[in-house]
Amino acid sequence: MALVAPSLLAADFLKLQSECELINNSSADWLHLDVMDGMFVPNISFGPMVIDFVRQVVQKPCDVHLMIEQPGRYAQEFKNAGADHLTIHIEACPMLHQDISAIKALGMKAGVAVNPHTPVGLLSDILHEIDIVNLMSVNPGFGGQKFIPYTLEKIKQLKKMIVERGLNVLIEIDGGVTVENAKSIIDAGADVLIAGSTVFKAADPVLTIETLKAI
Repeated sequence: MALVAPSLLAADFLKLQSECELINNSSADWLHLDVMDGMFVPNISFGPMVIDFVRQVVQKPCDVHLMIEQPGRYAQEFKNAGADHLTIHIEACPMLHQDISAIKALGMKAGVAVNPHTPVGLLSDILHEIDIVNLMSVNPGFGGQKFIPYTLEKIKQLKKMIVERGLNVLIEIDGGVTVENAKSIIDAGADVLIAGSTVFKAADPVLTIETLKAI
């Protein structure tokens, strides 16, 4: 059974407290929070201040995904805001090992995100140091996009690397996850489903989360 992490980016920000309470009252495992700076990706979302407010309500682990330039500079700020997991992009980190070490030293689980065009083989030298790999199944920056089918092959390649080394690394899939394609994603080897529009735009978000968890 895969973990389910609804993405706050798709929530109604005029009802942020009630959306967070919805997550508390659901079977969701984590809350996923997408931070965008308008530089690394062509969109701006929110930063530590919003996460700090969310953390005051949400009782689930907060899975924070930094789609920003120089993410290592802000690890302490996101720790202070309440991040439990902090994921940074391999494409944004020329000193990736240093950044991962800093995140773990702060007591957070460390994740590395990989854009659709980036080969998973580039994770080879860092895989044993991290807790989570976020495989982007859409081009990062905007919610509501369609799942890129080749991601299934990347999941299989990454899972093989993890199993062969006997590592305890979770694979999370971010972008275009639906009730219809979730089984193929899990069958390929994914451990965590990030679902934004699929959950928050559903007629019954709690039931949708339960449906994803039952796949």
